[in-house]
Amino acid sequence: MKLLIFWFNLRLRVLILLILNLNSTYCICQTDSLAGQIESGFHKIFQQHVLRSELIAPVGFITIGVVSIKNPYIKNQNVFIRDNLQTNHPGKFPIDDYSQYIPTASYFALDVLGVSGKHEIKTRLFTAGISHLIMAGAVNLLKGTIPTWRPDFSANNSFPSGHTATAFVGAELVWQEYSHQSIWYGIGAYGIAAGTGFFRMYNNKHWLSDVIMGAGIGILSTKISYWLLPVLKERIQKKKHPYLLYPTYNGRQMMLSFNCKI
Repeated sequence: MKLLIFWFNLRLRVLILLILNLNSTYCICQTDSLAGQIESGFHKIFQQHVLRSELIAPVGFITIGVVSIKNPYIKNQNVFIRDNLQTNHPGKFPIDDYSQYIPTASYFALDVLGVSGKHEIKTRLFTAGISHLIMAGAVNLLKGTIPTWRPDFSANNSFPSGHTATAFVGAELVWQEYSHQSIWYGIGAYGIAAGTGFFRMYNNKHWLSDVIMGAGIGILSTKISYWLLPVLKERIQKKKHPYLLYPTYNGRQMMLSFNCKI
């Protein structure tokens, strides 16, 4: 009888150890599977948004701009180009104050002229607004944290060029929205943006490195706004709540009322 009880207890212990071992193996496999999914997700994001040929230009421009802050060779080239542009200089030609806005204006005007874009007007307003918001934030942050004297010594907020960044935001907007119709729309917009950068140097307001950095920030800002489009559309589809926006007047005050079902 004692031998039978001993044999039963032994088999029970072996069974419990086997179950624990299987459960541990399952947990490890499950953990490995979860870790693999996370790693795969990061790899997919990295591949989709970082390892892309379209990022070569903006990332390259921004890299040159960052390196130029302390690089003596680039600083010497800045001075060399400034001196050559100012030799026999007939005077300022402030077309860059206006040309910076032409690409973004074209982004909306082309649709009015009959050239169909990829997205409707609401989407274009979103991408244009977000692009300029990102660009303005980056430019103003750098101007405030990296004081650099302008070539004409009028101010120490030269780096980077805001005019150039604004122009290249618009150029990339046109390229993203109308390149499927004809690449010449984008090429024309980029030509105007490049001309804006040139005249910032010609008018002795910016160094070459300021212009290059501004171009990189402008292009990348627009690309980021277009990457955000799928996220916006997904949120809109999940939350389709009716709303009503209307003005009211009580005899003394004008008010704007907003009603929305949450």
